[in-house]
This record gives sequence, C-alpha cells and structure tokens, in this order.
Amino acid sequence: METEVEEQSEEQIEEQIEEQAPIAGIGTMVFGKWDAAEVVCNDPGISPYVNLRTIGTPHSGGRHANAWFGKKDLSIIERFINNLMRSGKFSGKKQHCAQSLEDAFDMIHERSGKNPLQKFIDAITEAAPCEETTRIRVGAVNVPKAVDSSPSRRLDVALRNLAIGSTSATRKSKRSLTQGVISELTKAAEGDVNSYAVGKRHEVERIAASAR
Repeated sequence: METEVEEQSEEQIEEQIEEQAPIAGIGTMVFGKWDAAEVVCNDPGISPYVNLRTIGTPHSGGRHANAWFGKKDLSIIERFINNLMRSGKFSGKKQHCAQSLEDAFDMIHERSGKNPLQKFIDAITEAAPCEETTRIRVGAVNVPKAVDSSPSRRLDVALRNLAIGSTSATRKSKRSLTQGVISELTKAAEGDVNSYAVGKRHEVERIAASAR
C-alpha cells in the first residue's frame, strides 16, 4: 500500500511539473524554421507568460498595445526585437533587428545543432531576477526593502537586459548586431556572469538579499 501511495504521489508531481513546463506556442514555427513545440521552460513562474506564437515575420503592428496586459499575447520574439531597437543606432530599424535575430538563430543552430529557441528561453530563464528592491518611507527616511518580482516583470527585465547586452556589444566595435545577439544569448543561457543580463540579475538579487 505504501509503495502504491508513493508511486501515485510521484506521478502527481511529474504531472504538475509537466503542466508548468510547456511553452504557449505549440504547433507554430518561428521565422518559418524553428518549432516552438520542442521548447521547454524550466522556470514554472514565467512559463505561462512565454508566448512563442509567431506567424512569419514577427510584426503585430501594436494590436495588443491598448489591451489590459496585452503584452502577454505578444510573441516574446517580437518583444525582444522591439527591445533591440529601443534607442541608439538601431532605433526604429525593426526589419534590421528582426533579420539580425533570425541570422543569429541560424548561426546558433549551425554551431550547436539544436533548436535555437531553447537557448533563447534558457537565456531568459537565467536572466530573470526573482527579487528586487523598493523604497519604503519611514518618517523622513527612505528605507530599501526586498520584494519578490512578479512573473510579468521578471520577463520584462530579462528581455530588456538581454537586448541591452546584445546592442552594447556593438558599440565602439566592428561586431554586428547578429554577433552581439549570439554572444549575449550564448553566455546568458550558460549562466555566465560575463553576460550583461546575468550579471545584472546577480547584482539586483545581491542588493535585495542585503535589504531583507
């Protein structure tokens, strides 16, 4: 009887993990090449917000802009491209940023032989901070206080920092945006602190730990 109960409990745990892990985007092809059904997110907190539903070129025309939390219905591929062209020399160059990301995925696949979307999701998982700090006013003094980050904000911060790390690699350098994206995603997916996004996450979490 005890063994049956243990087996049932293990099966229930496995089912719960399987329910948390899948990526929203099964049956879709990103850039017409990479199958989202093969991708798994190991972070159950952000997996419901990871959307890989992309048809052809990731350009929605801002149709989700006015919806309440409409960004969760927007592909993270497009959200990353939008972050790449936030400012600087890539500002407004969405087609260029999209092509650079597609070329980066192609080169990652050539080097590793694996689905580059998995490396992209792993990079987001490693770059998403779990806690941050806020300031609480006590009398006339602002006191830092550690707080847990919401899943939506964790994804926002991860995408922004990955994009900043990718674009900053091209400054005062002969590197192209494609090379910058490859370098940042590869380092972040491995949890390398030399990655801008991973280093930023460790910095934020270290400050939050001291403010508990």
